[in-house]
Amino acid sequence: MPASISRQLAKFVSELSYEDLPPPVVDKAKALILQGLVSGLAGSQWPGPRRTIRMLKQEETVARGGSTILVDGARVTKAAAALANSEQVSAAGKQDSYRMLVHPSSTILPGALAVIEEYKSTGKEFITAIVAAYEVMLRLSKDFVPAVAARGFHPGPIFGIFGGAVAAGKLMGLNEDQMNSAIAMCADMAGGNLEGGMHGGRGIHQNGMARNAILAVLMAKNGVKGGETVLEGNAGFYHAYTGNNKGKLTYSFTRRKTTSFDRITAGLGQEWEILNTLHRIFSTSGTTLGPIEVTARLCKDQDIKPEEVERVDVVVNWLEQYHPSPAFPGAERGVERGPQFHIAYTIVNRGFPILVRPGQQERERQADAPPEIRELMKKVNMIPSRTQTLFGPKVTIFTRDGKSHTTNSKGKELAFDLKETIQRNREQVPGLPIPAKQFDEVVAAVSRLDKLPKADKLIQLTLLKQPARSRVA
Repeated sequence: MPASISRQLAKFVSELSYEDLPPPVVDKAKALILQGLVSGLAGSQWPGPRRTIRMLKQEETVARGGSTILVDGARVTKAAAALANSEQVSAAGKQDSYRMLVHPSSTILPGALAVIEEYKSTGKEFITAIVAAYEVMLRLSKDFVPAVAARGFHPGPIFGIFGGAVAAGKLMGLNEDQMNSAIAMCADMAGGNLEGGMHGGRGIHQNGMARNAILAVLMAKNGVKGGETVLEGNAGFYHAYTGNNKGKLTYSFTRRKTTSFDRITAGLGQEWEILNTLHRIFSTSGTTLGPIEVTARLCKDQDIKPEEVERVDVVVNWLEQYHPSPAFPGAERGVERGPQFHIAYTIVNRGFPILVRPGQQERERQADAPPEIRELMKKVNMIPSRTQTLFGPKVTIFTRDGKSHTTNSKGKELAFDLKETIQRNREQVPGLPIPAKQFDEVVAAVSRLDKLPKADKLIQLTLLKQPARSRVA
């Protein structure tokens, strides 16, 4: 009888070494680490994280030991640091994205940062743990994201807990048995519902899973056993969150109606899913990232001016039209005609802003939109397709002279390497709470992370050298 899914994943994680990682995978890991740190710096200025950090400093400050909260510098329990740092990485919406609704760095980076100080992790160890976590989390979620969302659960936290636990557990030196137990306990503690966030509430599940991940790892390290078939068993994780343990898919991004659990572990260590992770460089819903990027490039390449536009057709993967869930479509957080607004804004301005005011919501951007954007929104047609690549829209701009200009994306435009990540994030420096020189130090540390004897330098380089303040006007 083959080993369970959790056992196969645990074996892969426990045996993975830095020397096993191809150069493109190392480069991608650095790119995602930098994106996560910049997202944390930007998010540190938002009201939500600040409120949470105040609470945690009151409730979970430690006299000695503990872990450091990014930017703020307070020392709290490992679980509290994971929660606080997850809040900061998530707040500004600039983390990363996978399969539309999964944001790995929201739990993976906080999980790893929570333990690197106590365990004196090297840069190579940090990179290896990050890669291991991405591979586990993304493979567990790959085929199942729409099916999970269709049952009212948010796939981000549901799968995010596994990423946070693997990252922390790898750095803490968990052996195969302990890692298997940690994964099992993640299945036991995973959670996250869509309803609150769709109707005016603020979901805490994404950040709460970063905290739960630390609990799972600590319990496993201290000898608590997890089950062996918690993922694929009759009453297991996939039965609970997709409705069956047979691989039947109620919804999928493609025409696929079934999948095999063998796909989760196929090619482990040879095919790297981390390379398919996208950067949320804009503070918008993941479903608008592709249309913004593709439209901006098309307008620049063809020198299209907004007054010349007659009509815009945007073909997207059909499930991108039903964010956050195909079974519960609706305007999340009250935002209406979101894609049309983003595309119209992009055409008028030849791009979309990287910087946003801390706490600013999408509805505020639309309310402040000038008349030319509002008029152009009426000319944007969103066309769902079951064959269009996820995050890969086909954008056609028809101009008044009877011409049309088309770009058919492959869905990889936002899968940045480290060089592109550095370049794009430099645009955010004026809005970060640290000066440009300190940002350059962060970039340098990430770039040579595999040479650093102590990875916790990354944390120290985010700390404020002056009182916290927003640098976004």
